Amino acid sequence: MTIAANAVVVAIQVSRFKGAPLDALDEAELVQGRGIVGDKRFSLSTKPANQVTLIELEALEAAMAKAQPGSSSPLSPASARRNIVTRGVALNHLVGQRFVVGDAVLRGIELCEPCGHLAKVVSSAFSRALVHRGGLRCEIVHSGRARPGDRITSLSSADDLT
Repeated sequence: MTIAANAVVVAIQVSRFKGAPLDALDEAELVQGRGIVGDKRFSLSTKPANQVTLIELEALEAAMAKAQPGSSSPLSPASARRNIVTRGVALNHLVGQRFVVGDAVLRGIELCEPCGHLAKVVSSAFSRALVHRGGLRCEIVHSGRARPGDRITSLSSADDLT
């Protein structure tokens, strides 16, 4: 799977505890087998699919337009409650693939479908608009740092760090 040359990290955000708003980070430390330092799941992230979640900005924009047509106060990228917002990469194609975000290596585990909590917190229309485009759950297979603006690149088998 090839990732487009313009694929980038748009935002990185964590929630310090369950139900807390997401805090935007200028830089995040992604720790192999654990998650993102400062996120509520960091100490609980022994399950690979719970370590980090990604979502496409393009999917968020489409869901926002569908959920709030003509709204003058659109939802923010934090509305979907994913850790990393991306642009220029088809995340659904990365299930089972390894790829690089900043200095970290991730492996796509499974799609991150919207949950009932999202429908309650934002709206059922927003949640429905994200079905099959709700993001990607990933395992961190090599620790590293990531920042908004960092490129997202493919990892060839020759570059495999694990």
